[in-house]
Amino acid sequence: MINITLRGDVKAFDEGTSLLDVAKSISEGLARAAVAATVDGTVYGLDFVPQKDCSVNFLTFDDEDGRRTYRHTASHVLAQAVKRLYPTAKLAIGPAIDDGFYYDFEFDTSVTNSDLDAIEAEMKKIIKEDIPLVRAELPREEAIKLMEGKDEDYKVELIKDLPEDAVISIYNQGDFVDLCAGPHLLSTGKLKAIKLQYTAGAYWRGNENNKMLTRIYGTAFPKKADLDEHLERLEEAKKRDHNKLGRELEIFTTVDSIGQGLPILLPKGAKIMQILQRFVEDHEDKHGWVRTKTPYMAKSDLYKISGHWDHYQDGMFVMGDEKVDKEVFALRPMTCPFQYQAYLNRMHSYRDLPIRYGETSTLFRNEASGEMHGLIRVRQFTISEGHLMCRPDQLEEEFKNCLEMAIYMLKTLGLYEDVSYRFSQWDPDDKEKYIGTKEQWDEAQDTMAKILDHLEIPYKVGVGEAAFYGPKLDIQIKNVFGKEDTLITIQIDQMLAEKFGMEYIDKDGSKKNPYIIHRTSIGCYERTLALLIEKYAGAFPAWLAPTQVKILPISDNYREYADKIFYELRDKGFRVELDDRSEKIGYKIREAQLEKVPYMIIAGEKEMNEGTVSVRSRKQGDLGAMTLDEFMAMLKEEIDNKVI
Repeated sequence: MINITLRGDVKAFDEGTSLLDVAKSISEGLARAAVAATVDGTVYGLDFVPQKDCSVNFLTFDDEDGRRTYRHTASHVLAQAVKRLYPTAKLAIGPAIDDGFYYDFEFDTSVTNSDLDAIEAEMKKIIKEDIPLVRAELPREEAIKLMEGKDEDYKVELIKDLPEDAVISIYNQGDFVDLCAGPHLLSTGKLKAIKLQYTAGAYWRGNENNKMLTRIYGTAFPKKADLDEHLERLEEAKKRDHNKLGRELEIFTTVDSIGQGLPILLPKGAKIMQILQRFVEDHEDKHGWVRTKTPYMAKSDLYKISGHWDHYQDGMFVMGDEKVDKEVFALRPMTCPFQYQAYLNRMHSYRDLPIRYGETSTLFRNEASGEMHGLIRVRQFTISEGHLMCRPDQLEEEFKNCLEMAIYMLKTLGLYEDVSYRFSQWDPDDKEKYIGTKEQWDEAQDTMAKILDHLEIPYKVGVGEAAFYGPKLDIQIKNVFGKEDTLITIQIDQMLAEKFGMEYIDKDGSKKNPYIIHRTSIGCYERTLALLIEKYAGAFPAWLAPTQVKILPISDNYREYADKIFYELRDKGFRVELDDRSEKIGYKIREAQLEKVPYMIIAGEKEMNEGTVSVRSRKQGDLGAMTLDEFMAMLKEEIDNKVI
């Protein structure tokens, strides 16, 4: 007998009892709903047989690991369907992802979106066949021989790259076999609602030097109603996609001859960026941040001191070859080594601290081509970067102030409700990735954990996500398609001050290294702009809108009156445009609505004779007639309060 703990209760079971039988012992309903289970914290399929006393927690589709098990099985059904229809196709990898699954294939023929209906139909046949998924473990050489016999080159490479002591498992699915760690559903018939969505190119192992494969994306749900709801959300997401909407609204564009990840902000986009930058800098100035302006590039010498040369060089644009050139330069991937030189310009006393340096920084990072996406991930970008030097007794208060500033920015922009927090820590098993000792990392992470817990920040831990020089709080946000990125970071660094020789004279006359807080207040401006486009579907709040008011004269007879309104609004600082085309007023109104302008002023005979304006709101429709002063007062209040 073995003892299994279930929700705090301990029950005895015969040896050889599977997790499915354990679930049935609780209720048939649980056995039907369960898709997997955790055994002492590790996820297993329901066919797993515990060999010793353990704690078991059953997972349904509502649990993240349950969804991944469900959708991972769907990816295997996809692979089996492809092998039936395209027997010469080679299998690469097929994981579950946040909102579905994908599988990468090497085809010897072109497979596009038009082929997905046939593949999906074959998947439904496989589901109807209710084929069991049976796990087996093989010795390394036997697994290699199996995959070589099936001409699965990518699987052979994966096996050979596994550690010598790795357990190599395969799943038999009728006449289909795949290398996989699992877990999976018990059979293909457990899948209910599936949908293949689109194809895309993907380099093998994400390396652009490797072969380009065909990736097929799909999703799966236990109920068709849930699948339909998900697909409806995706359709809405497509409408809000900044990569599409931002171009349609002429906010930004890209040009092949300039390069991938190098967007051009058009006048509307540049205006929004200017508004954001002034908003951020003015707020930072009020809270004790002083401006620096530093070079876009530096010699490799600077990056060697900071550690970027050894730990970040692959992400940098380097000019020159150290073996050939006397001086090798690189575009800056971040501003910290430069701002430290401002600190080092003179000796500081403990009374000087904290010192807060802020800079609107243009940065350059050599992102992989497959990672680029609109304005969210680019190779040149602008960031609200800052570095704060402080004493140990000031650290928590200054960290709190940095966080409060970030939260203020997010709330003002209307993004705060969409974010989550990640405490990014080092990976002690990958010491080459970081500088410093275990003791230094333990101290820095313990300090940060105490601060976050004291501030009651609801964070998740991300092991291996720290910067190479210190832990950080990442404020995470998802785009309309559910892809998560970091928007804002606040980092604690106790290592680089010593490397750069940054010191202050303490009360007792001794020299000490300050703590450094690296932080952004609004993050990357381009990424923030992308998220704002998606959040508001291009209909920006009036304070952010590139054009706040559009004046629409009914005919040329009222052009002079419209001009007068235009200049008065412009002189008062409002962003205004005049549509003086010889078009019908209904057409002009529709055009302004498509451009998502917050307010329209219609000028005709009645308005001219009465000295009023007829106002239409994007949100509220016709607001009727009012004096221009009344309209300006109303709009000014909305802008000053940054109404969203």
